[in-house]
Amino acid sequence: MPKTHLRSEYRRDQLDESAAGDDPLELFRRWFDEAVAAGLRDPNAMSLATADEHGRPNVRIVLCKEFDDEGFVFFTNYTSRKGDELGRNPHACLLFHWAELERQVRIRGPVARVAAAESDAYFALRPREARVGAWASPQSAPIADRAALEQRLDEAARRFAELPDPPRPDNWGGYRLRPDAIEFWQGRPSRLHDRLLYERPGGAPPAAALPWSRARLAP
Repeated sequence: MPKTHLRSEYRRDQLDESAAGDDPLELFRRWFDEAVAAGLRDPNAMSLATADEHGRPNVRIVLCKEFDDEGFVFFTNYTSRKGDELGRNPHACLLFHWAELERQVRIRGPVARVAAAESDAYFALRPREARVGAWASPQSAPIADRAALEQRLDEAARRFAELPDPPRPDNWGGYRLRPDAIEFWQGRPSRLHDRLLYERPGGAPPAAALPWSRARLAP
């Protein structure tokens, strides 16, 4: 059935250079805070795009658990599909989409694992059930059925029944994407959207303190 009738006009806001400023990370913080203040569900949800050894893309939703001048952090199983692809090609793209605010932010850059101590600290904050579940799930690997997964969970629960704080599995932890390009998209009427692209020369890391360039892109 055609979906040509599904159409919305974007009239909520605008994005101009004077309001955006020169620092994309500061603008991102502002937009993120506004998404939180608006009461959006999972404002830290982001699409994570990776590519396999043949250049074929994969994308999925993950949660951003930290962002600062050093980059954007998410956690996962290192032996998952995303972990395998990041091991082969340590570059990725993130996309935040806040539909109610008619905004998107696309972030591209190299990705590396965070320090073990950082992964340990976050793992300790997770609910106990989620920590046990990290031991039970061979993420992205084929399994026979749901019953097989629940059996693995029962086995992990028994394994750690006497242990108040299950340790972090060696194959589970965090990644940090260090941005070298950040694009802000604000919906506008007639599909003439505002798009501002910030890039760091040569993909330099934030610690280099090099200025960001800024360009307006046609919608």
